[in-house]
Amino acid sequence: MKTRAVRLYGVNDLRVEEFELPPIKEDEILAKVITNSICMSDHKAAEQGASHKRVPDDVATNPIILGHEFCGEIVEVGKKWAGKFKSGSRFSIQPALNYQGTLDAPGYSFRYIGGDATYIVIPHQVMELDCLLPYEGDAFFLGSLAEPVSCIVGTFHAMYHTNAGSYVHEMGIVEGGNLAIIAGVGPMGLGSIDYALHAERKPGLLVVTDIDDARLARASQLYSPQEAAKNGVKLVYLNTKNIADPVSALKDLTGGKGYDDVMVMAPVRPLVEQADAILAQDGCLNFFAGPNKSDFKAELNFYDVHYSSHHIVGTSGGNTDDMRESLAKMEKGILNPAVMVTHIGGLDAVPQSVINLPSIPGGKKLMYTHLHLPLVAIADFAEVGKTDPLYAELDRLVKKHNGLWSTEAEKYLLSQCKED
Repeated sequence: MKTRAVRLYGVNDLRVEEFELPPIKEDEILAKVITNSICMSDHKAAEQGASHKRVPDDVATNPIILGHEFCGEIVEVGKKWAGKFKSGSRFSIQPALNYQGTLDAPGYSFRYIGGDATYIVIPHQVMELDCLLPYEGDAFFLGSLAEPVSCIVGTFHAMYHTNAGSYVHEMGIVEGGNLAIIAGVGPMGLGSIDYALHAERKPGLLVVTDIDDARLARASQLYSPQEAAKNGVKLVYLNTKNIADPVSALKDLTGGKGYDDVMVMAPVRPLVEQADAILAQDGCLNFFAGPNKSDFKAELNFYDVHYSSHHIVGTSGGNTDDMRESLAKMEKGILNPAVMVTHIGGLDAVPQSVINLPSIPGGKKLMYTHLHLPLVAIADFAEVGKTDPLYAELDRLVKKHNGLWSTEAEKYLLSQCKED
């Protein structure tokens, strides 16, 4: 079986290549990838090359396939797994294998599995660790987004609180409490708003901050305070850019109490310190955003750690249970991470999209690996559609869904474009 894939050879050395996959062994599975969404972690892997903690030292001679947020269909099942998986089934993958103490993961460490490919060989480790997850949803792109959504799910589950006199940690956000999402209208912030409003455990007050009016306006359109109120949540969007004392402004929204839970979605020192300053008694701060620099620091008030029982946690990725929850909630329509997607492209557009990711505005870049498509922003469909009827129809379809990518748009795209 031949595959086309984006392979990493070194620092920003990404190549779209066609090559032969080896025949699967009895403990492996052959699969077809349909969608992969690009993550900032892909950019970090390309930027660091062999020095990345998950990328093998010999990547220059044994390149890996990039991409870890993917969804597709099983093509052939090795004998060992024939009783559990079958050809034609849809799947998603939990890439955080944690296999025998290593950091090896699909999309970083393996020669024949990664999301930016047409066909892959799923190694035995994935099945043995129960990381090949059935997906029964209608849209492949939602299966791709299960991994980033699982990171959000894990963040909410990792928050913890205590009761005076007890050392037992109560996991999760405070139900009916005050939650702030700082720098919260990027793709992962939007997903966090979605989860906060629609998961079983909800805050009473949700305050979302940013410094960009246009991004805040889009978030408010997607998740309105009126919709939040129907779910029992008071939702407030706040632009802190021109507020002289954002800490006071944020605390005033709580009547001076502060926030039981605060999530920081950008690796910016002043934001971490702002989050620390607005914590309530027994408040929990989750540093969600992964910094590029290993010496990233911020000042925290350890007087409050001691006397006000402030907690600091950090989450990086979700576990397999978080992935299962993500898939289940998307299959039932409880969560719709389509809000994260702002660009659509094909396999050939992956290398430059990954390398230039920090300078490309918007959210998730969703790639259909069998299609030859440039990277195009959903917001530009109408303009591109003036000369290309494919995008004219895609523009019509996304407008039917509040400007969001959708199952309907995906099915139309796949029906109109010839697969590689």
